[in-house]
Amino acid sequence: MYTSSKFAALAAAGCLTALVAGTAVEAAEITVVASGGPLPNVMGTLVSMFERASGHKVSISFKGGPAITDDVKQGAVDLVVTNAEVVDDLSKSGDVAAGGKTLLMISKIGVQQVAELLPVPGIDFVGVLPGDLQKQILYSAGIPAKAKDRVTARALIDFLRSEPVLAVLKQKGMDLP
Repeated sequence: MYTSSKFAALAAAGCLTALVAGTAVEAAEITVVASGGPLPNVMGTLVSMFERASGHKVSISFKGGPAITDDVKQGAVDLVVTNAEVVDDLSKSGDVAAGGKTLLMISKIGVQQVAELLPVPGIDFVGVLPGDLQKQILYSAGIPAKAKDRVTARALIDFLRSEPVLAVLKQKGMDLP
């Protein structure tokens, strides 16, 4: 009887261990705010890729500078993606964690950005001007000080700098800095 009780206890422990080990990590949901311009087109594609690759859910909205700043200060977002100057200012004020990452760069020719031209049907895009003749616009990402899920926000930043993203960025007229 003693041996069978030992066996039953070991079997129960083994089943419990397998059950705990087999439990899937629950997907997280984060809220992202980004600026307009080319970002709705670019981030729409990249967020879908991230969701498929990670299992996480991203709720993203696109707003102007003052609304982005308000969302960050109110703690309404887990990640902000906008031009580098805005992220730097939010970092200086302590509203975004120091060390925001510059993620994307687009070339601006004349008054039109390449990334805004490419999705337009009927446009024949010949190429970009040499680097010294064009203005580079940098977009950065920062994790707000009041972010609810910093880990998943960091995972999205890392994904946006990953190898699978490079081809999409090129296709949409953007580069990594």
